[in-house]
Amino acid sequence: MDRLLKSARSSGSLNLSNRSLKELPDELYGSLESNAEDDKWWEAVDLQKLILAHNNLEILKEDLKNLNMLTVLNVSHNKLCSLPAAVGELTLLKALDVSFNMISSIPEEIGSATSLVKLDCSNNQLRKLPCSLGSCLDLSELKASNNCLAELPDELANCSKLIKLDVEGNKLTSFTESMLISWTSLTELNAAKNQVTCIPHSIGLLTKLIRLDLHQNKISSIPSSIMGCCLLAEFYMGTNLLSTLPAEIGALSRLGTLDLHANQLKEFPVEACRLQLSALDLSNNTLSGLPAEIGTMTTLRKLLLTGNPIRTLRSSLVSGPTPMLLKYLRSRLSADEESGLGTSKTMKDDQIARAARLSLSSKELTLSGLGLTTVPPSVWETEELVKVDISRNSIEVLPSELSTCSSLQTLIISGNKIKEWPGAVLSALPNLSCLKLDNNPLSQIPSNGLECLTTIRILDLSGNKSSLPESFSFSSVPQLEELYLRRMQLSELPPGLLTLQRLKILDLSQNNLVSVPQEIKGLISIIELDVSDNNITALPPEMGLLEPSLQVLKLDGNPLRSIRRTILDRGTKAILKYLKDKLPDQ
Repeated sequence: MDRLLKSARSSGSLNLSNRSLKELPDELYGSLESNAEDDKWWEAVDLQKLILAHNNLEILKEDLKNLNMLTVLNVSHNKLCSLPAAVGELTLLKALDVSFNMISSIPEEIGSATSLVKLDCSNNQLRKLPCSLGSCLDLSELKASNNCLAELPDELANCSKLIKLDVEGNKLTSFTESMLISWTSLTELNAAKNQVTCIPHSIGLLTKLIRLDLHQNKISSIPSSIMGCCLLAEFYMGTNLLSTLPAEIGALSRLGTLDLHANQLKEFPVEACRLQLSALDLSNNTLSGLPAEIGTMTTLRKLLLTGNPIRTLRSSLVSGPTPMLLKYLRSRLSADEESGLGTSKTMKDDQIARAARLSLSSKELTLSGLGLTTVPPSVWETEELVKVDISRNSIEVLPSELSTCSSLQTLIISGNKIKEWPGAVLSALPNLSCLKLDNNPLSQIPSNGLECLTTIRILDLSGNKSSLPESFSFSSVPQLEELYLRRMQLSELPPGLLTLQRLKILDLSQNNLVSVPQEIKGLISIIELDVSDNNITALPPEMGLLEPSLQVLKLDGNPLRSIRRTILDRGTKAILKYLKDKLPDQ
Protein backbone atom coordinates (compact mmCIF):
# COMPACT_ATOMS: atom_id res chain seq x y z
CA MET A 1 0.00 0.00 0.00
CA ASP A 2 2.80 2.42 0.90
CA ARG A 3 4.41 1.84 -2.47
CA LEU A 4 1.13 2.60 -4.28
CA LEU A 5 0.54 5.77 -2.28
CA LYS A 6 4.06 6.94 -2.94
CA SER A 7 3.63 6.30 -6.66
CA ALA A 8 0.35 8.24 -6.63
CA ARG A 9 2.13 11.29 -5.23
CA SER A 10 4.11 11.54 -8.44
CA SER A 11 1.52 10.34 -10.97
CA GLY A 12 -1.68 11.86 -9.57
CA SER A 13 -3.44 8.53 -10.16
CA LEU A 14 -4.23 5.78 -7.66
CA ASN A 15 -5.81 2.40 -8.43
CA LEU A 16 -6.87 0.36 -5.40
CA SER A 17 -9.42 -1.87 -7.13
CA ASN A 18 -9.85 -5.56 -6.27
CA ARG A 19 -8.09 -5.34 -2.89
CA SER A 20 -10.95 -6.44 -0.59
CA LEU A 21 -10.82 -3.07 1.17
CA LYS A 22 -13.48 -2.46 3.82
CA GLU A 23 -12.37 1.10 4.46
CA LEU A 24 -9.91 3.58 3.04
CA PRO A 25 -6.62 4.37 4.77
CA ASP A 26 -6.76 7.73 6.57
CA GLU A 27 -3.64 8.95 4.77
CA LEU A 28 -5.59 8.77 1.52
CA TYR A 29 -8.08 11.37 2.76
CA GLY A 30 -5.08 13.52 3.67
CA SER A 31 -4.66 14.30 -0.03
CA LEU A 32 -1.56 12.11 -0.06
CA GLU A 33 0.46 14.66 1.91
CA SER A 34 3.87 13.36 2.87
CA ASN A 35 6.31 14.38 5.53
CA ALA A 36 8.76 11.57 4.95
CA GLU A 37 12.30 12.84 4.67
CA ASP A 38 13.11 10.73 1.63
CA ASP A 39 10.10 11.99 -0.37
CA LYS A 40 10.72 14.76 -2.86
CA TRP A 41 7.78 16.86 -1.69
CA TRP A 42 8.41 19.48 -4.36
CA GLU A 43 7.68 16.88 -7.07
CA ALA A 44 4.39 15.69 -5.54
CA VAL A 45 1.15 16.28 -7.47
CA ASP A 46 -2.45 16.35 -6.29
CA LEU A 47 -4.51 13.21 -6.69
CA GLN A 48 -6.65 13.52 -9.83
CA LYS A 49 -7.80 9.96 -10.51
CA LEU A 50 -8.95 7.52 -7.82
CA ILE A 51 -10.15 3.99 -8.67
CA LEU A 52 -11.67 2.02 -5.78
CA ALA A 53 -13.83 -0.44 -7.76
CA HIS A 54 -14.53 -4.05 -6.71
CA ASN A 55 -13.89 -3.77 -2.98
CA ASN A 56 -16.06 -4.11 0.14
CA LEU A 57 -16.30 -0.42 1.04
CA GLU A 58 -19.36 0.47 3.12
CA ILE A 59 -18.72 4.17 3.63
CA LEU A 60 -16.88 7.16 2.18
CA LYS A 61 -15.99 9.80 4.76
CA GLU A 62 -16.77 13.49 4.48
CA ASP A 63 -12.99 13.91 4.41
CA LEU A 64 -13.37 13.16 0.70
CA LYS A 65 -13.57 16.95 0.28
CA ASN A 66 -9.81 17.08 0.90
CA LEU A 67 -9.27 15.45 -2.51
CA ASN A 68 -10.44 18.63 -4.20
CA MET A 69 -8.38 18.12 -7.36
CA LEU A 70 -10.09 14.84 -8.28
CA THR A 71 -11.37 14.62 -11.86
CA VAL A 72 -12.18 10.87 -11.86
CA LEU A 73 -13.69 8.88 -8.98
CA ASN A 74 -14.73 5.24 -9.41
CA VAL A 75 -16.24 3.43 -6.43
CA SER A 76 -18.33 0.93 -8.41
CA HIS A 77 -18.95 -2.63 -7.20
CA ASN A 78 -18.76 -1.94 -3.46
CA LYS A 79 -21.26 -2.01 -0.57
CA LEU A 80 -21.98 1.69 -0.22
CA CYS A 81 -25.42 2.68 1.03
CA SER A 82 -24.90 6.41 0.68
CA LEU A 83 -22.55 9.09 -0.64
CA PRO A 84 -21.10 11.87 1.48
CA ALA A 85 -22.32 15.43 0.90
CA ALA A 86 -18.64 16.25 0.38
CA VAL A 87 -18.93 14.92 -3.17
CA GLY A 88 -20.33 18.36 -4.03
CA GLU A 89 -17.07 19.99 -3.03
CA LEU A 90 -15.19 18.12 -5.76
CA THR A 91 -15.66 21.00 -8.16
CA LEU A 92 -13.22 19.60 -10.76
CA LEU A 93 -14.81 16.14 -10.85
CA LYS A 94 -15.67 15.11 -14.42
CA ALA A 95 -16.44 11.40 -14.10
CA LEU A 96 -18.19 9.74 -11.15
CA ASP A 97 -18.96 6.00 -11.15
CA VAL A 98 -20.95 4.68 -8.18
CA SER A 99 -22.63 1.79 -9.99
CA PHE A 100 -23.30 -1.61 -8.44
CA ASN A 101 -23.69 -0.50 -4.84
CA MET A 102 -26.72 -0.27 -2.50
CA ILE A 103 -27.14 3.49 -2.62
CA SER A 104 -30.70 4.67 -1.91
CA SER A 105 -30.17 8.38 -2.57
CA ILE A 106 -27.64 10.78 -4.05
CA PRO A 107 -27.08 13.98 -2.03
CA GLU A 108 -28.41 17.23 -3.50
CA GLU A 109 -24.92 18.65 -2.98
CA ILE A 110 -23.83 16.86 -6.16
CA GLY A 111 -25.24 19.84 -8.04
CA SER A 112 -22.19 21.81 -6.88
CA ALA A 113 -19.91 19.45 -8.82
CA THR A 114 -20.55 21.58 -11.90
CA SER A 115 -17.68 20.10 -13.94
CA LEU A 116 -19.38 16.69 -14.01
CA VAL A 117 -19.51 15.18 -17.50
CA LYS A 118 -20.21 11.50 -16.81
CA LEU A 119 -22.30 10.02 -14.00
CA ASP A 120 -22.92 6.28 -13.62
CA CYS A 121 -25.27 5.41 -10.75
CA SER A 122 -26.74 2.27 -12.32
CA ASN A 123 -27.56 -0.88 -10.36
CA ASN A 124 -28.36 0.74 -7.04
CA GLN A 125 -31.58 1.27 -5.06
CA LEU A 126 -32.33 4.86 -6.09
CA ARG A 127 -35.94 6.02 -5.93
CA LYS A 128 -35.18 9.44 -7.37
CA LEU A 129 -32.38 11.52 -8.81
CA PRO A 130 -31.46 14.83 -7.15
CA CYS A 131 -33.04 17.91 -8.72
CA SER A 132 -29.69 19.67 -8.36
CA LEU A 133 -28.31 17.44 -11.11
CA GLY A 134 -29.80 20.03 -13.45
CA SER A 135 -27.01 22.38 -12.36
CA CYS A 136 -24.40 20.11 -13.93
CA LEU A 137 -24.69 21.82 -17.30
CA ASP A 138 -21.77 19.92 -18.86
CA LEU A 139 -23.30 16.50 -18.15
CA SER A 140 -23.11 14.47 -21.37
CA GLU A 141 -23.54 10.89 -20.18
CA LEU A 142 -25.96 9.68 -17.50
CA LYS A 143 -26.42 6.03 -16.60
CA ALA A 144 -29.10 5.27 -14.02
CA SER A 145 -30.29 1.85 -15.17
CA ASN A 146 -31.63 -0.85 -12.84
CA ASN A 147 -32.85 1.33 -10.00
CA CYS A 148 -36.35 2.14 -8.72
CA LEU A 149 -36.85 5.52 -10.41
CA ALA A 150 -40.51 6.45 -10.96
CA GLU A 151 -39.72 9.78 -12.62
CA LEU A 152 -36.87 12.01 -13.71
CA PRO A 153 -36.49 15.49 -12.19
CA ASP A 154 -37.75 18.28 -14.48
CA GLU A 155 -34.49 20.13 -13.84
CA LEU A 156 -32.68 17.48 -15.90
CA ALA A 157 -33.95 19.36 -18.96
CA ASN A 158 -31.24 21.93 -18.20
CA CYS A 159 -28.59 19.38 -19.20
CA SER A 160 -28.73 20.31 -22.88
CA LYS A 161 -25.34 18.69 -23.61
CA LEU A 162 -26.62 15.21 -22.78
CA ILE A 163 -25.44 12.72 -25.41
CA LYS A 164 -26.14 9.34 -23.80
CA LEU A 165 -28.97 8.53 -21.40
CA ASP A 166 -29.52 5.04 -20.00
CA VAL A 167 -32.46 4.56 -17.60
CA GLU A 168 -33.29 0.94 -18.44
CA GLY A 169 -34.91 -1.21 -15.79
CA ASN A 170 -36.73 1.39 -13.69
CA LYS A 171 -40.39 2.34 -13.12
CA LEU A 172 -40.60 5.40 -15.38
CA THR A 173 -43.96 6.12 -16.96
CA SER A 174 -43.08 9.07 -19.19
CA PHE A 175 -40.62 11.64 -20.49
CA THR A 176 -41.74 15.26 -20.50
CA GLU A 177 -41.85 17.24 -23.74
CA SER A 178 -39.49 19.82 -22.22
CA MET A 179 -36.81 17.19 -21.67
CA LEU A 180 -36.73 15.99 -25.27
CA ILE A 181 -36.94 19.56 -26.56
CA SER A 182 -33.78 20.30 -24.60
CA TRP A 183 -31.86 17.07 -25.30
CA THR A 184 -31.26 17.70 -29.00
CA SER A 185 -27.68 16.38 -28.74
CA LEU A 186 -28.76 12.87 -27.69
CA THR A 187 -27.26 10.03 -29.74
CA GLU A 188 -28.39 7.18 -27.45
CA LEU A 189 -31.57 6.83 -25.41
CA ASN A 190 -32.24 3.60 -23.54
CA ALA A 191 -35.46 3.48 -21.52
CA ALA A 192 -36.19 -0.22 -21.96
CA LYS A 193 -37.93 -2.26 -19.23
CA ASN A 194 -39.95 0.58 -17.73
CA GLN A 195 -43.65 1.44 -17.70
CA VAL A 196 -43.61 4.18 -20.34
CA THR A 197 -47.02 4.54 -22.01
CA CYS A 198 -46.30 7.00 -24.81
CA ILE A 199 -43.52 8.57 -26.86
CA PRO A 200 -43.66 12.39 -26.79
CA HIS A 201 -44.21 14.14 -30.12
CA SER A 202 -40.98 16.06 -29.50
CA ILE A 203 -39.01 12.84 -30.15
CA GLY A 204 -38.72 14.17 -33.71
CA LEU A 205 -36.42 16.92 -32.50
CA LEU A 206 -33.69 14.37 -31.68
CA THR A 207 -32.05 14.70 -35.08
CA LYS A 208 -28.75 13.22 -33.82
CA LEU A 209 -30.30 10.14 -32.23
CA ILE A 210 -28.66 6.92 -33.44
CA ARG A 211 -29.94 4.30 -31.00
CA LEU A 212 -33.40 4.27 -29.40
CA ASP A 213 -34.33 1.38 -27.11
CA LEU A 214 -37.86 1.37 -25.65
CA HIS A 215 -38.50 -2.37 -25.57
CA GLN A 216 -40.58 -3.90 -22.80
CA ASN A 217 -42.77 -0.91 -21.97
CA LYS A 218 -46.50 -0.18 -22.40
CA ILE A 219 -46.34 2.01 -25.51
CA SER A 220 -49.36 1.77 -27.81
CA SER A 221 -48.25 4.03 -30.67
CA ILE A 222 -45.25 5.65 -32.35
CA PRO A 223 -45.78 9.33 -33.25
CA SER A 224 -45.44 10.37 -36.88
CA SER A 225 -42.77 12.84 -35.76
CA ILE A 226 -40.36 9.89 -35.49
CA MET A 227 -39.39 10.74 -39.08
CA GLY A 228 -37.40 13.65 -37.63
CA CYS A 229 -34.86 11.22 -36.13
CA CYS A 230 -33.01 11.22 -39.44
CA LEU A 231 -29.85 9.49 -38.14
CA LEU A 232 -31.63 6.68 -36.29
CA ALA A 233 -29.84 3.38 -37.00
CA GLU A 234 -31.26 1.08 -34.29
CA PHE A 235 -34.85 1.15 -33.02
CA TYR A 236 -36.03 -1.38 -30.43
CA MET A 237 -39.77 -1.48 -29.70
CA GLY A 238 -40.28 -5.15 -28.85
CA THR A 239 -42.74 -6.21 -26.13
CA ASN A 240 -45.02 -3.18 -26.21
CA LEU A 241 -48.67 -2.63 -27.17
CA LEU A 242 -48.29 -1.38 -30.75
CA SER A 243 -51.21 -2.16 -33.07
CA THR A 244 -50.12 0.05 -35.98
CA LEU A 245 -47.00 1.75 -37.33
CA PRO A 246 -46.95 5.29 -38.76
CA ALA A 247 -46.28 5.52 -42.48
CA GLU A 248 -43.64 8.14 -41.67
CA ILE A 249 -41.36 5.43 -40.28
CA GLY A 250 -40.43 4.74 -43.89
CA ALA A 251 -38.54 8.06 -43.96
CA LEU A 252 -35.81 6.77 -41.60
CA SER A 253 -33.22 6.25 -44.33
CA ARG A 254 -30.41 5.28 -41.92
CA LEU A 255 -32.38 2.66 -40.00
CA GLY A 256 -30.67 -0.73 -40.10
CA THR A 257 -32.26 -2.61 -37.18
CA LEU A 258 -35.97 -2.51 -36.34
CA ASP A 259 -37.25 -4.73 -33.53
CA LEU A 260 -41.05 -4.93 -33.24
CA HIS A 261 -41.44 -8.40 -31.74
CA ALA A 262 -44.22 -9.23 -29.26
CA ASN A 263 -46.63 -6.41 -30.10
CA GLN A 264 -50.16 -6.43 -31.54
CA LEU A 265 -49.37 -5.40 -35.12
CA LYS A 266 -51.98 -6.46 -37.65
CA GLU A 267 -50.09 -5.21 -40.71
CA PHE A 268 -46.73 -3.87 -41.85
CA PRO A 269 -47.19 -0.60 -43.78
CA VAL A 270 -46.11 -0.50 -47.41
CA GLU A 271 -44.36 2.82 -46.74
CA ALA A 272 -41.97 1.05 -44.36
CA CYS A 273 -40.76 -1.15 -47.22
CA ARG A 274 -38.58 1.77 -48.32
CA LEU A 275 -36.33 1.18 -45.32
CA GLN A 276 -32.81 -0.12 -45.92
CA LEU A 277 -32.98 -2.58 -43.03
CA SER A 278 -30.56 -5.40 -42.33
CA ALA A 279 -32.65 -6.88 -39.48
CA LEU A 280 -36.42 -6.77 -38.99
CA ASP A 281 -38.12 -8.64 -36.14
CA LEU A 282 -41.89 -8.97 -36.54
CA SER A 283 -42.24 -12.19 -34.56
CA ASN A 284 -45.13 -12.78 -32.16
CA ASN A 285 -47.57 -10.21 -33.52
CA THR A 286 -50.99 -10.71 -35.14
CA LEU A 287 -49.94 -10.36 -38.78
CA SER A 288 -52.16 -12.31 -41.16
CA GLY A 289 -50.16 -11.34 -44.24
CA LEU A 290 -47.26 -9.29 -45.57
CA PRO A 291 -47.08 -6.64 -48.30
CA ALA A 292 -45.32 -8.03 -51.37
CA GLU A 293 -43.21 -4.86 -51.36
CA ILE A 294 -41.15 -6.32 -48.51
CA GLY A 295 -39.52 -8.37 -51.27
CA THR A 296 -37.86 -5.19 -52.54
CA MET A 297 -36.01 -4.78 -49.22
CA THR A 298 -32.89 -6.44 -50.63
CA THR A 299 -30.67 -5.30 -47.76
CA LEU A 300 -32.57 -7.52 -45.32
CA ARG A 301 -30.42 -10.34 -43.93
CA LYS A 302 -32.70 -11.32 -41.05
CA LEU A 303 -36.50 -11.24 -41.13
CA LEU A 304 -38.25 -12.90 -38.18
CA LEU A 305 -41.94 -13.77 -38.57
CA THR A 306 -42.61 -16.75 -36.30
CA GLY A 307 -45.59 -16.54 -33.97
CA ASN A 308 -47.88 -14.75 -36.43
CA PRO A 309 -51.15 -16.15 -37.88
CA ILE A 310 -49.92 -15.65 -41.47
CA ARG A 311 -52.17 -17.54 -43.86
CA THR A 312 -50.93 -16.20 -47.18
CA LEU A 313 -47.46 -17.77 -46.88
CA ARG A 314 -46.37 -21.36 -46.47
CA SER A 315 -44.92 -22.14 -43.06
CA SER A 316 -41.70 -23.28 -44.74
CA LEU A 317 -41.29 -19.78 -46.19
CA VAL A 318 -42.06 -18.06 -42.89
CA SER A 319 -39.48 -20.08 -40.96
CA GLY A 320 -37.02 -20.54 -43.83
CA PRO A 321 -34.09 -18.43 -45.09
CA THR A 322 -34.81 -14.73 -45.50
CA PRO A 323 -33.51 -14.50 -49.12
CA MET A 324 -35.94 -17.23 -50.19
CA LEU A 325 -38.88 -15.39 -48.63
CA LEU A 326 -37.89 -12.08 -50.21
CA LYS A 327 -37.57 -13.74 -53.62
CA TYR A 328 -41.07 -15.19 -53.29
CA LEU A 329 -42.55 -11.84 -52.27
CA ARG A 330 -40.88 -10.14 -55.23
CA SER A 331 -42.46 -12.67 -57.54
CA ARG A 332 -45.86 -11.50 -56.33
CA LEU A 333 -45.18 -7.97 -57.54
CA SER A 334 -46.30 -7.24 -61.09
CA ALA A 335 -43.59 -6.58 -63.63
CA ASP A 336 -44.67 -2.96 -63.82
CA GLU A 337 -44.42 -2.44 -60.07
CA GLU A 338 -41.00 -4.02 -59.83
CA SER A 339 -39.42 -2.19 -62.74
CA GLY A 340 -41.08 1.14 -62.05
CA LEU A 341 -41.69 1.62 -65.78
CA GLY A 342 -45.42 1.12 -65.83
CA THR A 343 -46.42 4.73 -66.37
CA SER A 344 -47.73 5.68 -69.76
CA LYS A 345 -45.90 8.20 -71.93
CA THR A 346 -48.53 10.83 -71.17
CA MET A 347 -48.27 10.33 -67.44
CA LYS A 348 -44.48 10.42 -67.67
CA ASP A 349 -44.55 13.69 -69.61
CA ASP A 350 -46.88 15.15 -66.96
CA GLN A 351 -44.51 14.08 -64.20
CA ILE A 352 -41.54 15.66 -65.95
CA ALA A 353 -43.41 18.92 -66.52
CA ARG A 354 -44.60 18.99 -62.91
CA ALA A 355 -41.05 18.36 -61.63
CA ALA A 356 -39.75 21.23 -63.77
CA ARG A 357 -42.40 23.63 -62.41
CA LEU A 358 -41.74 22.63 -58.81
CA SER A 359 -38.02 23.19 -59.24
CA LEU A 360 -38.62 26.92 -59.72
CA SER A 361 -39.76 27.33 -56.12
CA SER A 362 -38.07 24.42 -54.35
CA LYS A 363 -34.72 24.65 -56.18
CA GLU A 364 -34.88 20.84 -56.35
CA LEU A 365 -35.37 18.74 -59.48
CA THR A 366 -36.56 15.15 -58.99
CA LEU A 367 -36.89 12.80 -61.98
CA SER A 368 -36.26 9.50 -60.22
CA GLY A 369 -37.51 6.17 -61.61
CA LEU A 370 -39.06 7.43 -64.85
CA GLY A 371 -37.14 5.16 -67.24
CA LEU A 372 -35.35 8.09 -68.88
CA THR A 373 -32.43 7.54 -71.24
CA THR A 374 -31.77 11.28 -71.44
CA VAL A 375 -32.90 14.30 -69.44
CA PRO A 376 -35.22 16.50 -71.52
CA PRO A 377 -33.70 19.99 -72.06
CA SER A 378 -37.07 21.52 -71.11
CA VAL A 379 -36.64 20.69 -67.42
CA TRP A 380 -33.81 23.14 -66.85
CA GLU A 381 -36.06 26.03 -65.86
CA THR A 382 -33.51 27.53 -63.45
CA GLU A 383 -29.77 27.51 -62.90
CA GLU A 384 -30.24 27.99 -59.13
CA LEU A 385 -30.91 24.32 -58.37
CA VAL A 386 -29.43 23.01 -55.12
CA LYS A 387 -30.49 19.37 -55.60
CA VAL A 388 -30.92 17.13 -58.65
CA ASP A 389 -32.16 13.52 -58.38
CA ILE A 390 -32.17 11.54 -61.63
CA SER A 391 -31.65 8.14 -60.01
CA ARG A 392 -33.10 4.80 -61.21
CA ASN A 393 -33.19 5.63 -64.89
CA SER A 394 -31.17 4.42 -67.90
CA ILE A 395 -29.05 7.53 -68.45
CA GLU A 396 -25.59 6.91 -69.95
CA VAL A 397 -24.23 10.47 -70.05
CA LEU A 398 -24.92 13.36 -67.70
CA PRO A 399 -26.68 16.30 -69.35
CA SER A 400 -24.36 19.23 -70.15
CA GLU A 401 -26.91 21.60 -68.58
CA LEU A 402 -25.78 20.38 -65.16
CA SER A 403 -22.54 22.30 -65.63
CA THR A 404 -24.46 25.58 -65.43
CA CYS A 405 -25.92 24.75 -62.00
CA SER A 406 -23.12 26.34 -59.98
CA SER A 407 -25.23 26.36 -56.79
CA LEU A 408 -25.83 22.59 -56.87
CA GLN A 409 -25.15 20.90 -53.52
CA THR A 410 -26.67 17.42 -53.97
CA LEU A 411 -26.46 15.25 -57.10
CA ILE A 412 -28.08 11.80 -57.05
CA ILE A 413 -27.48 9.69 -60.17
CA SER A 414 -27.70 6.22 -58.58
CA GLY A 415 -28.90 3.26 -60.63
CA ASN A 416 -28.20 4.48 -64.16
CA LYS A 417 -25.91 3.30 -66.98
CA ILE A 418 -23.06 5.75 -66.65
CA LYS A 419 -19.78 4.16 -67.75
CA GLU A 420 -17.34 7.08 -67.74
CA TRP A 421 -16.43 9.24 -64.75
CA PRO A 422 -18.27 12.60 -65.28
CA GLY A 423 -15.24 14.70 -64.37
CA ALA A 424 -16.05 17.63 -66.67
CA VAL A 425 -19.48 18.15 -65.11
CA LEU A 426 -18.29 17.62 -61.53
CA SER A 427 -15.47 20.14 -61.86
CA ALA A 428 -18.08 22.78 -62.78
CA LEU A 429 -19.96 22.29 -59.48
CA PRO A 430 -17.96 24.21 -56.83
CA ASN A 431 -20.59 23.78 -54.08
CA LEU A 432 -21.27 20.06 -54.44
CA SER A 433 -21.41 18.43 -50.99
CA CYS A 434 -23.30 15.18 -51.76
CA LEU A 435 -22.64 12.88 -54.74
CA LYS A 436 -24.39 9.53 -55.13
CA LEU A 437 -23.05 7.57 -58.10
CA ASP A 438 -23.81 4.10 -56.79
CA ASN A 439 -24.96 1.19 -58.96
CA ASN A 440 -23.63 2.41 -62.28
CA PRO A 441 -21.36 0.39 -64.62
CA LEU A 442 -18.40 2.76 -64.15
CA SER A 443 -15.37 1.28 -65.88
CA GLN A 444 -12.75 3.06 -63.81
CA ILE A 445 -12.47 6.23 -61.77
CA PRO A 446 -9.39 8.33 -62.68
CA SER A 447 -6.71 8.37 -59.96
CA ASN A 448 -7.22 12.14 -59.64
CA GLY A 449 -10.99 11.95 -60.06
CA LEU A 450 -11.81 13.27 -56.60
CA GLU A 451 -9.52 16.29 -56.70
CA CYS A 452 -12.24 18.51 -58.15
CA LEU A 453 -14.63 17.63 -55.28
CA THR A 454 -13.24 20.19 -52.86
CA THR A 455 -16.49 20.62 -50.91
CA ILE A 456 -17.76 17.02 -50.94
CA ARG A 457 -19.11 15.66 -47.62
CA ILE A 458 -21.12 12.61 -48.74
CA LEU A 459 -19.91 10.20 -51.44
CA ASP A 460 -21.55 6.93 -52.56
CA LEU A 461 -19.70 4.80 -55.12
CA SER A 462 -21.31 1.48 -54.16
CA GLY A 463 -21.88 -1.21 -56.75
CA ASN A 464 -19.25 0.10 -59.18
CA LYS A 465 -17.17 -3.06 -59.23
CA SER A 466 -13.43 -2.80 -59.84
CA SER A 467 -13.72 0.92 -60.56
CA LEU A 468 -10.90 2.02 -58.23
CA PRO A 469 -7.42 1.87 -59.82
CA GLU A 470 -4.38 0.93 -57.72
CA SER A 471 -3.16 4.53 -57.75
CA PHE A 472 -6.50 5.84 -56.45
CA SER A 473 -6.49 7.64 -53.07
CA PHE A 474 -9.05 9.32 -50.84
CA SER A 475 -6.45 11.65 -49.36
CA SER A 476 -7.61 14.47 -51.66
CA VAL A 477 -11.00 14.69 -49.88
CA PRO A 478 -10.07 15.11 -46.17
CA GLN A 479 -13.38 16.87 -45.52
CA LEU A 480 -15.40 13.70 -46.31
CA GLU A 481 -17.97 12.77 -43.61
CA GLU A 482 -19.87 9.87 -45.21
CA LEU A 483 -18.45 7.26 -47.60
CA TYR A 484 -20.31 4.28 -49.08
CA LEU A 485 -18.32 1.57 -50.87
CA ARG A 486 -20.67 -1.43 -50.87
CA ARG A 487 -20.23 -4.22 -53.44
CA MET A 488 -16.97 -2.85 -54.84
CA GLN A 489 -15.05 -6.19 -54.81
CA LEU A 490 -12.52 -4.61 -52.45
CA SER A 491 -9.97 -7.01 -50.96
CA GLU A 492 -8.26 -4.28 -48.94
CA LEU A 493 -9.00 -0.71 -47.91
CA PRO A 494 -8.18 1.92 -50.57
CA PRO A 495 -5.19 4.22 -49.85
CA GLY A 496 -5.92 7.38 -47.93
CA LEU A 497 -9.20 6.12 -46.51
CA LEU A 498 -7.90 5.73 -42.95
CA THR A 499 -6.61 9.32 -42.92
CA LEU A 500 -10.14 10.78 -43.15
CA GLN A 501 -10.40 12.16 -39.62
CA ARG A 502 -13.80 13.80 -40.22
CA LEU A 503 -15.41 10.59 -41.49
CA LYS A 504 -18.56 9.74 -39.52
CA ILE A 505 -20.13 6.97 -41.61
CA LEU A 506 -18.20 4.29 -43.53
CA ASP A 507 -19.95 1.46 -45.38
CA LEU A 508 -17.66 -1.32 -46.66
CA SER A 509 -20.25 -4.09 -46.66
CA GLN A 510 -20.50 -6.87 -49.24
CA ASN A 511 -16.85 -6.81 -50.32
CA ASN A 512 -13.96 -9.29 -50.13
CA LEU A 513 -12.12 -7.84 -47.14
CA VAL A 514 -10.22 -10.42 -45.06
CA SER A 515 -8.95 -8.09 -42.35
CA VAL A 516 -9.29 -4.66 -40.79
CA PRO A 517 -5.95 -2.84 -40.32
CA GLN A 518 -5.04 -1.50 -36.89
CA GLU A 519 -4.81 1.97 -38.44
CA ILE A 520 -8.62 1.99 -38.27
CA LYS A 521 -8.08 3.79 -34.96
CA GLY A 522 -7.26 6.89 -37.02
CA LEU A 523 -10.96 7.38 -37.84
CA ILE A 524 -11.45 9.43 -34.69
CA SER A 525 -14.87 10.84 -35.70
CA ILE A 526 -16.46 7.59 -36.90
CA ILE A 527 -20.04 7.02 -35.68
CA GLU A 528 -21.17 4.15 -37.91
CA LEU A 529 -18.96 1.44 -39.46
CA ASP A 530 -20.41 -1.33 -41.64
CA VAL A 531 -18.08 -4.20 -42.62
CA SER A 532 -20.81 -6.84 -42.84
CA ASP A 533 -20.74 -9.59 -45.46
CA ASN A 534 -16.98 -9.79 -45.97
CA ASN A 535 -14.41 -12.50 -45.16
CA ILE A 536 -13.06 -10.99 -41.95
CA THR A 537 -11.92 -13.54 -39.37
CA ALA A 538 -10.52 -11.21 -36.69
CA LEU A 539 -10.65 -7.60 -35.56
CA PRO A 540 -7.67 -5.60 -34.30
CA PRO A 541 -7.72 -4.64 -30.61
CA GLU A 542 -7.00 -1.05 -31.73
CA MET A 543 -10.58 -0.86 -32.97
CA GLY A 544 -11.56 -0.65 -29.30
CA LEU A 545 -10.04 2.84 -29.21
CA LEU A 546 -12.97 4.03 -31.35
CA GLU A 547 -15.31 3.52 -28.36
CA PRO A 548 -15.81 7.26 -27.62
CA SER A 549 -17.32 7.94 -31.06
CA LEU A 550 -18.38 4.64 -32.68
CA GLN A 551 -22.05 3.94 -31.99
CA VAL A 552 -22.93 1.36 -34.65
CA LEU A 553 -20.64 -1.49 -35.74
CA LYS A 554 -22.11 -3.98 -38.24
CA LEU A 555 -20.27 -7.32 -38.49
CA ASP A 556 -22.92 -9.80 -39.68
CA GLY A 557 -21.94 -12.19 -42.44
CA ASN A 558 -18.25 -12.52 -41.50
CA PRO A 559 -16.48 -15.74 -40.37
CA LEU A 560 -15.31 -14.09 -37.14
CA ARG A 561 -13.59 -16.61 -34.88
CA SER A 562 -11.73 -14.36 -32.46
CA ILE A 563 -14.83 -13.02 -30.68
CA ARG A 564 -17.38 -15.23 -28.94
CA ARG A 565 -20.93 -15.15 -30.25
CA THR A 566 -22.24 -14.09 -26.84
CA ILE A 567 -20.18 -10.89 -27.10
CA LEU A 568 -21.20 -10.24 -30.70
CA ASP A 569 -24.86 -10.60 -29.78
CA ARG A 570 -24.54 -7.93 -27.09
CA GLY A 571 -23.80 -5.29 -29.71
CA THR A 572 -21.35 -2.51 -30.45
CA LYS A 573 -20.54 -1.42 -26.91
CA ALA A 574 -19.67 -4.92 -25.74
CA ILE A 575 -17.52 -5.62 -28.80
CA LEU A 576 -15.51 -2.41 -28.46
CA LYS A 577 -14.98 -2.99 -24.74
CA TYR A 578 -13.78 -6.54 -25.46
CA LEU A 579 -11.32 -5.30 -28.07
CA LYS A 580 -10.09 -2.44 -25.90
CA ASP A 581 -9.45 -4.83 -23.01
CA LYS A 582 -7.17 -6.87 -25.29
CA LEU A 583 -4.84 -3.93 -25.89
CA PRO A 584 -1.47 -4.38 -24.18
CA ASP A 585 -0.96 -2.24 -21.09
CA GLN A 586 0.63 1.06 -21.94
